[in-house]
Amino acid sequence: MSALSKLASQPSGIWMRGLDRLLKSEVAATLTAPHGVERFIEQWNPLWSVDQVKARIVGVQRPTEDAVVLRLRPNRHWTGFRAGQYVRVGVEVDGVRLMRCYSLSEAPGSADGCLEIAVRRQGRVSNWLFERAQIGQVLMLSQADGDFVLPEIESPLLLIAGGSGITPVLSLLRSLLSRHRSEPVALLYYVRNREQGLFVQELQRIAELRPQWTIRIVETRTGTASRHFEDAQLRALGDEFAQATTYVCGPAALIDAVELAMREQGRAERLRYERFVAAIKPAAAPGSANGDLIFSRSERYVANDGRSLLDQAEAAGLRPDAGCRMGICHSCLCRKTSGRVRDLRNGTLSDEGEQDIQLCVSAAVGDVTLDL
Repeated sequence: MSALSKLASQPSGIWMRGLDRLLKSEVAATLTAPHGVERFIEQWNPLWSVDQVKARIVGVQRPTEDAVVLRLRPNRHWTGFRAGQYVRVGVEVDGVRLMRCYSLSEAPGSADGCLEIAVRRQGRVSNWLFERAQIGQVLMLSQADGDFVLPEIESPLLLIAGGSGITPVLSLLRSLLSRHRSEPVALLYYVRNREQGLFVQELQRIAELRPQWTIRIVETRTGTASRHFEDAQLRALGDEFAQATTYVCGPAALIDAVELAMREQGRAERLRYERFVAAIKPAAAPGSANGDLIFSRSERYVANDGRSLLDQAEAAGLRPDAGCRMGICHSCLCRKTSGRVRDLRNGTLSDEGEQDIQLCVSAAVGDVTLDL
């Protein structure tokens, strides 16, 4: 009896564990060389994997002219999530694997076991998903991550969102509904107009289901008066939310404005935010960069021009793994064997010795050698 036949005669749980061991073995690696086990088994079913999370698209909606909502059914490697968390979604664009972070809008424990993300077209991955996503396609996923999650102890909650930033906030609201929590809840959702807002109809339905909640959809480009966020809008919610745990997700300008208002009101410690746009600072003034970059494995070197290490590696003809390009997904993690780098988000300088760094948010300070 063959190894696969013996496995197939076992109960399903034992069978799957045995198959995993077989697929991870040196024998499997040898038999599937040079392409590898993953490439071999995905020919049978693109959703199969040795240990990688993948998901099949089972629903596609385009509620606005620039957004798509995808419903995803993950494979058996998915370990679950908490309301408000995000995943990294990977696609291949022109032969290059790219990843981007998207918040989950579904609440945990959905009846069909599916996940949901809303994608506003901006950037290569988002544009690809908006234009090409179809039912039946398989996407690469990471496990869920992030701490934009509900507190364990019930207390007043203030949720603030702008544009597609409603996605993790909707996950929180859906979770609150399903868990029948009773704390006071207020939502301020900023959109250009209701037609371009995401999930507006569902928010209106939630308002009907929970009339004790305060749900306000603020149209920022309706009429002549500006209706963007102001700290007075926090005060107008009343004393009940004066010390509320506050969540904000949306454009950087909205997050910065809320953070400033919370700090001025002495409430900064109660603020949680989800920010998928890194505040990247210039590495050096034009013409002031110095030193050489040495890519030891590729046996190449270039004069440092001050840009991120990822940009310079790509300009030198290398193709390191990369995803979000803003320091979130860690796809571009690389070993620095010598030299110092500056973190472009906060200006922090690294040590001289060996360490793992993120290429997309690191710039060389003098000579730097990378294991690339």
